[in-house]
Amino acid sequence: MATLSGQRLSASQFTRWLRKLGASLGRPLFAILLAVIAGSIVIMITSPGSLGDRFAAVITAYQSLYIGSLGDLQSFSSTLVRVGPLILTGISVALAFRAGLFNIGAEGQLAVGAMTAGIIAFKLPTWPGWVLIPLMIIGSMFAGAVWGGIVGLLKAWRGAHEVVTTIMLNWIAFFVIDYLVAGPFKAPEQANQTPSLPPQSTLPRVSFFYNQTLGNFLPKIASPDSYLVDVSIFFSLLALVVYWFLVSRTTFGYEVRVIGQNPKAARYAGISIKRNIFAVMAISGAFSGLAGGLHLMGQFPYQIIGTTFSLDTTGFDAIGVALLGRMTSIGILLGSLLFGGLRQGSGFMQLNANVPGDLVFIIQALVLFSIAAEFLPTIQRSLPDWLRFSRRPALVPAIVGSTTAQPPATGSGEDNAEKKTTNEGVAHREEAQS
Repeated sequence: MATLSGQRLSASQFTRWLRKLGASLGRPLFAILLAVIAGSIVIMITSPGSLGDRFAAVITAYQSLYIGSLGDLQSFSSTLVRVGPLILTGISVALAFRAGLFNIGAEGQLAVGAMTAGIIAFKLPTWPGWVLIPLMIIGSMFAGAVWGGIVGLLKAWRGAHEVVTTIMLNWIAFFVIDYLVAGPFKAPEQANQTPSLPPQSTLPRVSFFYNQTLGNFLPKIASPDSYLVDVSIFFSLLALVVYWFLVSRTTFGYEVRVIGQNPKAARYAGISIKRNIFAVMAISGAFSGLAGGLHLMGQFPYQIIGTTFSLDTTGFDAIGVALLGRMTSIGILLGSLLFGGLRQGSGFMQLNANVPGDLVFIIQALVLFSIAAEFLPTIQRSLPDWLRFSRRPALVPAIVGSTTAQPPATGSGEDNAEKKTTNEGVAHREEAQS
């Protein structure tokens, strides 16, 4: 009897896990599928020839997109070059989303982080690498934190909307950096660019690092110059772990989630909303600043070129990464791989399939549109219960202003445990203040 009860409990837990997995993955996968179908329609409409020729053009386009991004180790290495900054800026945007804030300033924070790291290297060109590299990393994070902290201060104490202030600070950062690149830090006899970083301040490529370490015992990588990804990708993966721990296993993360879900409840529980808004924006800026510093230190030609950041889209793609990844570490990683792969493979697709690279922007836009429009929850509500991924489809967090909590359910042991944990946290907060 006990065995039968245990089997039923195990089956019930497995069913709940499947429903939870379906609810987590269903919306992003549906958004990607919808974008791919819509992109196929665009290709078929714009391609010449018969219906069969147009269908072949679709197959060739997506095949080229895959080959150019993940087709071999060299392509995958180039994709990872784009994935690293997307992970860090995606974390930056996702952390702000957790608190109900919309950080559009990731690109500006990335820019000031890169410029600060470059200035440190230019001013201290004779310092050894073991001192200079950590100093550049800390400097880039500090600069990004200051740039994001300004937004937090204006939001918390003056009520200025973060969307407006982040956009304005983006352009301030772009123009100030363009002035510095064309003026005080301009390379001699060069047009609108800085000198390259000192050799000891750059990060090695993963292939060279492997050959110099594990390559002494294992087979070496042939032609290491062909693999562009540098060791900063490991910093990005470590940042995902830090983000998960910060949000899920710390008091600060709990307070941020409560503020994002219900600011009034957070205020009643004694949580300092102003202080946490400032801290969230400062930490978000630090992640984006780190992305700029690491990319500058890890990628040839190790210099800053004028107007680079105003044309770069990494900080804005991070919004899509965070939304597609549902603000989770694994989701941010997968979203970064998708967006990085699309950007990397677009050139090969245009060259090999004669399909404009703008198709990538169409796919990205349709992914975000599908998530924001909540197509999948609408379809799910029209299906029978047994066909739904979840009895209670999770609500999409609001993009601007606040996040929306899941509606409470009764009778579920898992949900009751979650409510008990929340009540204990509020009681603990009140007891600590008294």
